[in-house]
Amino acid sequence: MAKKKSEFIDIKALLDDYLRHWPWFVISVIVFMGMGLLYAKVKKPQYAVRANVLIAQEDSNPMGAMGGEMGALGSLFGAKGAVDDEFYVISSHSIIRKAVKELDLNRQRYVRKGFLNTVQVFEDYPIDVDVPESMLDTLKTALVFKVKAKPDRNAKVTITALNKKIVKNAEVQLPHTFSTPYGDFSLIATPAFPADEDVNSTIVVMGYHHAAEDLAGELGMSIASKRANVISMGINTPYPDFGENLLNEIVRQYNIRGIDEKNLQASKTADFLRERIAVLTGDLSSTEREIQSYKEHNGLIGVDVEAKYQTEKRAAIEAELIQAEVQAEMLKMTADFIKNPDNAYDLIPAPSIENAGLQAGIQSFNDLVLRRMQLASNAKPGNISLRRLDEQINAMRENLYASVQRAYQTNIGAAADLKAKLSGTMGRLGNVPQQEREFLDKERQRQIKQEIYLFLLQKQEETSIMLANSTPKGLVVDEAYTLNKPLGLGTKGILAICLILGLCCPPVLLYVRRTLRNRIETRQDVERITDAPILGEISTSRSGKHLVIDAEETSSTAELFRLLRSNLLFVLTPPNEKVVLVTSSTPGDGKSFIAVNLAATLALLGKRVLLVGMDIRKPRLAEYLNIDHPVGLTNYLANPGMSVERIIVREPNIENCDVILSGPVPPNPGEMLVSTRVDELFDELRTMYDYIIVDTAPVGRVSDTFALNRIADASIFVCRVGHTTIPDMALADEIRDQQRLKRLNVVVNGTPARRAYGYGYGYGNK
Repeated sequence: MAKKKSEFIDIKALLDDYLRHWPWFVISVIVFMGMGLLYAKVKKPQYAVRANVLIAQEDSNPMGAMGGEMGALGSLFGAKGAVDDEFYVISSHSIIRKAVKELDLNRQRYVRKGFLNTVQVFEDYPIDVDVPESMLDTLKTALVFKVKAKPDRNAKVTITALNKKIVKNAEVQLPHTFSTPYGDFSLIATPAFPADEDVNSTIVVMGYHHAAEDLAGELGMSIASKRANVISMGINTPYPDFGENLLNEIVRQYNIRGIDEKNLQASKTADFLRERIAVLTGDLSSTEREIQSYKEHNGLIGVDVEAKYQTEKRAAIEAELIQAEVQAEMLKMTADFIKNPDNAYDLIPAPSIENAGLQAGIQSFNDLVLRRMQLASNAKPGNISLRRLDEQINAMRENLYASVQRAYQTNIGAAADLKAKLSGTMGRLGNVPQQEREFLDKERQRQIKQEIYLFLLQKQEETSIMLANSTPKGLVVDEAYTLNKPLGLGTKGILAICLILGLCCPPVLLYVRRTLRNRIETRQDVERITDAPILGEISTSRSGKHLVIDAEETSSTAELFRLLRSNLLFVLTPPNEKVVLVTSSTPGDGKSFIAVNLAATLALLGKRVLLVGMDIRKPRLAEYLNIDHPVGLTNYLANPGMSVERIIVREPNIENCDVILSGPVPPNPGEMLVSTRVDELFDELRTMYDYIIVDTAPVGRVSDTFALNRIADASIFVCRVGHTTIPDMALADEIRDQQRLKRLNVVVNGTPARRAYGYGYGYGNK
């Protein structure tokens, strides 16, 4: 059985293979270094632009301020994660779209400044595309305008959309309007258009949504830390000014949105106050006219001073009654607003209510509504977070309404008690005329309306101040700034990587080439595949001749044949062992070439050598040696009366070497080779010659050669570099393990002629 192949990599063999292909390495390094230099020249350095924003924290638990069971419910819902919400807002498509629109980033303008030097310009661009504003909101396809313009403003224009040219090399005079399937676009020359040089420009036009989507892929945003409320923003760009302007604009748009959301509650309160003040103004005027009419009708000029004690008591009771009715009115208005289904997800106006718990509950409810508005602007329908907020809002609205109703009933009861006390006090003033009491009642109604009116005026002013002093949510920690060092590798780093790639590419290509070809490439390949001893190797002959051996020949091929001869003599044990079979796996491996020149090499030793052509299916010896003889081996085997001398031919170019040609191709070659005539022939030939070289059929195609194993002393299996496949080469091991050919040795044919390796041989059968 064959021994187990070593799993170690033969480093020396690899190095030898690489040395044979040194031009590949030189070319690969040159190509990669050239590509590296070109890339270093063309690429623009990328800079990191960064900005940091601190998110101002507010009470994110809208139920916590209500205390008790409501507070516990708030902690159950856990209304936290405000920074996470703001992160999604600041990175939202709508914010980036507003920044794109503000900075006009949906139009990208490039100008060629020289060979392989195209730059993006953000101002002073020579050519621009004018697009209707309405189209930019709906345009879904990017259009690329390539313009080559002369100083006289004659231009060649190509317009591409979806990788298809919709306008190709149109010659126009700027300005010019193009009608396309996507709309009308006007190509204009700006004031920066040069008057003395050509312009080669590219303008990319896309809709706001398309530009925002592309830009979102370039932006990087993250929450700096789980314990921090800072959002870090960044973009890598070859244009630092553009990057800084973009990040600052995104922060500005985010703060504008935050201020608008904060002002929404105050605006609702201001509208509510204006409506109530207008109503109370009419009520107060009506009450004053009624008092004036009452005085005129009853002839009253002033109110008599009551007794000191009763007056002070009445005044105290009236003050409490006024305050109770004011609070009752505020609570009634608030309850009506909450009960109205049209206001289900609106902010509750917050005029002053003396009940601190209700004030805190209203404020918490409004905070929750603001969070819902913020989430609804970016969330899709059916969003689970939005549904949870709706559930919280609905539950809290019902609790608030119940709390306001209870407070209202409490104030109504207190007012009734105060009225009863006041009625008792007034009853004691028996000396006060009935008209005076009626007058005081009307005056009290006027005072109530006046107090409410003044109170609402004060709240209206406070709301106006709040609107004027709104602060943004995002506090800028670091305005956009650019890191000094460019990103990526410098020229030296790029060249170093290209050098490594240049050195690594040839081994990969060689490996892929060897794998795809599935053929032996070197002697080392043969050694890795088979355990059969390698008798020698023969380099490719440049002479073009089949016979390359003579006494004076000193070429690499001739010397390798001499080395092969020496190794063969070590295998054979004279004088009895002298017959050598030469075979291969497939035609084209060079077995006949090896057999002819091996016989010639042995003949140079002064030995009598016979070359026998026993590949009777496809004979080649006559062609190789340019010999024409009427009879051959097949004639001898078919005619028992024919003598050996009739088929032996003298080789005129090789002294001491005779040849037996194959003869005509028989109809039954297999049966002919197993006949006893073959044994008789070789018994006789052994007495006549020192060495007999037999050129046999390929063992990978027919079994003829195996039938001749009985007359052989040793066998040579010829493989050819670049021709013999690896599976065919493995056939040598199979033949050797099964002992189908005696003393099988391998000869590697077709190796490079640059250098000869040392000889390797084996003794006997293994």
